[in-house]
Amino acid sequence: MTTNPIDSARQTIALEAQGLKALSESLDENFTQAVQMILALGKAKAGRVIISGMGKSGHVGNKIAATLASTGTPAQFVHAAEASHGDLGMITKDDIIIALSWSGETAELASLINYALRFTIPLIAITSDKCSLLGSNAQICLTLPKVKEACPNGAPTTSTTMQIALGDALAVALLTARGFGTDDFRNFHPGGKLGATLNQVRALMHKEDKLPLVPAATLMSEALLTITQKGLGCVGITDSHGLLTGIITDGDLRRNMTADLLEKTAQDIMTPAPKTIAPDNLAGEALAMMHTHKIQCLFVCEDGKPVGLVRFLDLLDSGVA
Repeated sequence: MTTNPIDSARQTIALEAQGLKALSESLDENFTQAVQMILALGKAKAGRVIISGMGKSGHVGNKIAATLASTGTPAQFVHAAEASHGDLGMITKDDIIIALSWSGETAELASLINYALRFTIPLIAITSDKCSLLGSNAQICLTLPKVKEACPNGAPTTSTTMQIALGDALAVALLTARGFGTDDFRNFHPGGKLGATLNQVRALMHKEDKLPLVPAATLMSEALLTITQKGLGCVGITDSHGLLTGIITDGDLRRNMTADLLEKTAQDIMTPAPKTIAPDNLAGEALAMMHTHKIQCLFVCEDGKPVGLVRFLDLLDSGVA
């Protein structure tokens, strides 16, 4: 009988979800000790977290190293098979090793374990058997619960999902403990859409002499001239104290297209109390506001006074949208 692909997929996800639940319930003081050990590494010396593994565990290890590095924990992956052929030289006495092996008996890890013992390099094991070669020689063993693999033939599926989740849990616990914030994260992710989203609005906004602003009593004949000269598709309206009180967009002009339009003042046709954003807000937040309120631009204000303007087109050009 042919198995329904969706039923098969749901069964796979259900089994892996069970594994994650079991992993969550199995966390104990060893996890806390591992986090504290890695945190102490950064305070006492300039070491790194060395991740190693073979096969699927090696692929997972590569991912964990990348996640740690991008969230403020210096990390490097060293392939277990290459370690005994010279790559052990990548590991210093100032480092910590995290080795991954489901069985804990992976032959290629033997030289890495011996190297750690010889030079008293702290070793954290991620394995399902704390009594294995790896588990018994580690200072800290993060023991994975022995659950059923989602693959009916036993290929690493649920087990590798748990390994990835445990690596993510370590990375997030470490960044939380360090107070690793948005500014730090942006420094490590300057490229692509993620980096663009983490830019502050002040980096994208039009400002100073490019900013389209007129007083509330300005005749529309002059306001239209400002819109045309600045070329940003709108104009902000300010009161006698320089506070932003309104905005005139193309939509406002269309709604008020009458014979006496040019004789009216900016205050007569403006949309009052426009949506604004602060210069230190993230570009991603500006995009979310535009989507939510179905608008194309936001004045950037400090203490109610306009200091910039950011448009959807600016976010598009920068790669945010």
